[in-house]
Amino acid sequence: MNILVVAAHPDDEVLGCGGAIARHVENGDQVHVLILAEGLTSRDDIRKRKRRQTELSELAQSAKQANMLLGVKSLVLRSFPDNRMDSLDLLDIVKVIENIITEYQAQIVYTHHSGDVNIDHQIAHKAVVTACRPFPGQSIRRLLFFEVPSSTEWQATGLASSFCPNWYVDVSDTLENKLRALRLYSSEMRAWPHSRSLEAVEHLARWRGACIGVQAAEAFILGRNIEAR
Repeated sequence: MNILVVAAHPDDEVLGCGGAIARHVENGDQVHVLILAEGLTSRDDIRKRKRRQTELSELAQSAKQANMLLGVKSLVLRSFPDNRMDSLDLLDIVKVIENIITEYQAQIVYTHHSGDVNIDHQIAHKAVVTACRPFPGQSIRRLLFFEVPSSTEWQATGLASSFCPNWYVDVSDTLENKLRALRLYSSEMRAWPHSRSLEAVEHLARWRGACIGVQAAEAFILGRNIEAR
């Protein structure tokens, strides 16, 4: 099968579904990853890509190494403005995603949960849902929304939809691949007890696993599933 992961920033793809990516690869599926925003310039008051050029290059290299480790077939890095994607026309983002879907004839798509506190995650979710609308001839058969530590759980109650998973992937055999990939994103990871630490990511995977009676799992919300004839 052809799998597409659409993430807002470098590291979101591994945090959200790195274990599932590795499992798809082990099963012989082809996984393609699209990362929309550059992931750094929000740390400045004014976006200055030239000032951050060295760090941006290093982050892009980390993304390439992490996805290579997981066995991803192709990685596309766009440079939409970090944490400023709400300043863009949604249609421009949708078209980027549509082109990737068409190119790879993706059948399963993973992306962000709509209720994340990060605005780029919210925009990515909206754009993916639009790009995956089920018109005749659409290749997409399954749409899944993942959680991202340090965004999904940071949303205040009542301000957005809660992450209530109804789809789980057993990643008992691929959790270590996910953690190894995250170690390659050293600039983005944080020290325990930050929720974006390696320890917290493993604890979450173990808890999601315990919810379904396995050693480790990743949890998702099913957006749509179409059974093929």
